[in-house]
Amino acid sequence: MAHSILTQELVQSLFEYQDGELFCLKKCSRLAKNSFKTKYKRTLINGKQYLIHRIIFIYHYGYLPKCVDHIDGNQLNNRIENLREASFSQNQHNSKKPITNKSGIKGVSWQKSANKWFVSLKIQRKKIYFGLYKDIELAELVAIEARSKYHGNFARHQ
Repeated sequence: MAHSILTQELVQSLFEYQDGELFCLKKCSRLAKNSFKTKYKRTLINGKQYLIHRIIFIYHYGYLPKCVDHIDGNQLNNRIENLREASFSQNQHNSKKPITNKSGIKGVSWQKSANKWFVSLKIQRKKIYFGLYKDIELAELVAIEARSKYHGNFARHQ
């Protein structure tokens, strides 16, 4: 193929989209399975590897943003209704609670020296502190309110 730039026209000539899935037409490369490191599905186009959710985005909208976010956080849910353009920062705001989190609440950790719960968020790549609290329920409410205020539609509370 002479196409070197990924376009909506090229993508639509190679794939058919149906309910969050891409199906190869006769001239398309085989769709790759999920990689062992991530749950993202991939495919090859003209010898270059692409993430399926990015192909679905260009298939529908005609352009590729720097970042495509899965609204529900499920990397396997590639329905177009679940995909949105995002900055890298917004995409991180929509991430799930880290597995290293010990409090069970995103943005809340125990500060041993103060003997209190500590609330912090990353806002524009900077860690911002929202105080120390004796009560974990209050710390959780503060974290939820801060995420809602600063992360907007990209706030994920779990």
